[in-house]
Amino acid sequence: MMLPAAITSDELFMKTLERTLTIVKPDAVRRNAIGDIIEQFEKRGFRILAMKMLEISKHQAEHFYAVHAHKSFFNSLTDFMSSGPIVALALEKENAIADLRQLMGATNPASAEEGTIRKKWGSSIERNAIHGSDADDTARFELSFFFAGYELAQ
Repeated sequence: MMLPAAITSDELFMKTLERTLTIVKPDAVRRNAIGDIIEQFEKRGFRILAMKMLEISKHQAEHFYAVHAHKSFFNSLTDFMSSGPIVALALEKENAIADLRQLMGATNPASAEEGTIRKKWGSSIERNAIHGSDADDTARFELSFFFAGYELAQ
């Protein structure tokens, strides 16, 4: 009779994949950074579930960033986000939200660590190349803003 091999805690508790949304902002699109940024996602194990290039209106940007409506930068942010094409991506991996935020770097590119997307491609706090969901509930809202469920690869 063979005894089963020891079960590790990783095997005992299935690892949970997380989904998150990221946006390559108009400044990075204009600077032809899309390919480089996508390469960073793939190198760090993110699976791309969906991707689309589009332009959003000022009204759509205001709805997407409604959580910031009371902040002084809201108007400038929504003007900027509706100023040209963006690339929205649905990403998946373990710890996707935290890992993406680490890869993005600090909001202010001047404070971002070397090797982060914002350090390489951002030029200011607003024109910082990339957006990423900051929490699970935010990710759900943001993913559904840009993608219908059937658009996400299985």
